[in-house]
Amino acid sequence: MSDLTPNHIDGEALAPIDADALKALAQKNIDNPEGGLKKIRTHTEADGHFRNITQVRDLPPILVSEPPALLGDNSAANPTEVAQAALAACISVGIQAIATHRGVTLTKINIDIVSDIDVSPTWGTGDLGEHKRPGVSNVEVSIDLEGDTDRETLDQIQKDAIEWSPVVNTYTRPAKLTSKLV
Repeated sequence: MSDLTPNHIDGEALAPIDADALKALAQKNIDNPEGGLKKIRTHTEADGHFRNITQVRDLPPILVSEPPALLGDNSAANPTEVAQAALAACISVGIQAIATHRGVTLTKINIDIVSDIDVSPTWGTGDLGEHKRPGVSNVEVSIDLEGDTDRETLDQIQKDAIEWSPVVNTYTRPAKLTSKLV
């Protein structure tokens, strides 16, 4: 058991997802691909000092802030860290779903991500040379998997999770983004 995962005991199977429900969800989307198209809605309000609070569905609000080096109060993860956490969580969900679909019981999914970011453009107020690229680059994902199968199968599961992850695909095939003042 770790402080991060108090509900999981090292070496024991991860709490399973419902394999039949997974199969039914997959079949539902095979039978009706248009039914799989959904809207994701969030609402964010600024609270000052680079603190932002976001409402997602009816869940407790999420605080996002900046570290002192970026003029924040260090009260929460910053937007890029939250995006990176979402990337890891999405990969983890995919790994567990694919493993379940293939009848593999997992005992460990640990994901570490290190990425590079150039903060010198400072939100459009700093070094704005054309050679500058705001946002992350060179994202390195390390996945530690254990389960009741061989290493080759675990490797294929993680590769398939990377290929089909919605957040990985957002990083690698960015969505069309528009903005408007309302």
